Amino acid sequence: MKKNQIVNLTIEEMENLQEGIGYIDQKPVYVKGALKGQKVEVRISRNRKLHAEGKLLSVLEKSEVEKASFCSHYGECGGCSLQTLPYDTQVEMKKDWIGGLLEASLSPEVFESIDFTGVLPSPKRLAYRNKMEFTFGNAVKGGETNLGLHKKGQFGSVITTNQCQICDSDFTDILEAALNLFKRLGVDHYSKFSHEGVLRHLVVRKGEKTGEILVALSAVGARPEDLKVFVDVLLGLELQDEIVGILYVENPGKADAVNGEPVVLFGRDHYFDEILGLKFRVSLYSFFQTNTLGAERLYQTAFDGLEDIQGKYVFDLFSGTGTIAQLLAQRAERVVGVEIVADAVEAAIANAAENQLSRCEFRVGDVLEILDHYEGHKPDVIVVDPPRMGIAPKALEKIIAFGAPEILYISCNPKTLVENLSVMSQSGYQPVKVTGVDMFPHTGHCETICWLKRRGGNME
Repeated sequence: MKKNQIVNLTIEEMENLQEGIGYIDQKPVYVKGALKGQKVEVRISRNRKLHAEGKLLSVLEKSEVEKASFCSHYGECGGCSLQTLPYDTQVEMKKDWIGGLLEASLSPEVFESIDFTGVLPSPKRLAYRNKMEFTFGNAVKGGETNLGLHKKGQFGSVITTNQCQICDSDFTDILEAALNLFKRLGVDHYSKFSHEGVLRHLVVRKGEKTGEILVALSAVGARPEDLKVFVDVLLGLELQDEIVGILYVENPGKADAVNGEPVVLFGRDHYFDEILGLKFRVSLYSFFQTNTLGAERLYQTAFDGLEDIQGKYVFDLFSGTGTIAQLLAQRAERVVGVEIVADAVEAAIANAAENQLSRCEFRVGDVLEILDHYEGHKPDVIVVDPPRMGIAPKALEKIIAFGAPEILYISCNPKTLVENLSVMSQSGYQPVKVTGVDMFPHTGHCETICWLKRRGGNME
């Protein structure tokens, strides 16, 4: 087997739901985007001593369980890689993935004592996203300007995804209106290779419960007259719901990300949404779960697994805009939220005031540093909801040292979750129960909840 050799493979296994694994002479070949049961044509991109990697060229034969895609962009777009699988199969695969990670990372004694209840499905399977970040670009060098998502396997290429099925039609109507306007005006997209051009991103956020829509255009040196007509075009659309804010972000940085101070072109710089009866103010950069109904299922399931928190002191670490802290503050004696992003803490404080919640407070800073200098009441419960990289070793050590009777761990990355659980299980904590919640249908991602109790306490 040589680099650039083209081979045919049958995919026999899946690695973290992102890559399929086939075998040539008993050597595993990892193929991103391939599904178990498919026969695929692959170009070998790397040939290492113990494994090889390949680029998917085509699917020669579908797996027995696959069905027709529901999206006209399938095959070109890099998203929703599991969409040809029945949804029940997707949920079962996520269950097997999480269960396999737990079994591989924990001692047999610890693993066998866990009540692993599988994966709860998303309340909505389509049109579930409340935020889309579309990119201006082209599919081929010198091609026409597109607006949408990155092409499969080609991060430098963009295709127009005006029929995307994981957001509702307001998102795609706004996308089409913006793209058609700027094409008519002859405004070119920004090239991340030459660093020339104007248009960079279009962000659309929408309240699931309120219907409020926030739109932001990210560009370099956009002309004021273009922005006036941009606002007029968007406000003239016949949408299901209502645009409450239109923003402009001057974004000269070289990174392919939305950065810069938002300027209000129309309305306000935020929208409102609701989760489990509380109202939340969401700005352009606020972290807010992208599947609102899924978030309600996630949080309600997580809280139902805790012992009664009435009268207890709670830490909410990596608290973001304070969603979890505020939901818990309705019953707890005191909730202390810790978050490193200052804007998120400002939003959390404003949201708590909006919801008339006085039993929660928020501190800005790194979790390790805040805990190092904390001198208040020791927590009865610690809630952690870290980023994909999980909890850093020193911060985890500090969390364990508090000796809280209960820890609730909410994870967006099962792989780093089990790495942290391995350390916690060797440091006095027993993972009692694990449940997955599918917040991202048709993708290889899944949220996971783990309830832990300190050994020597009241175990269920």
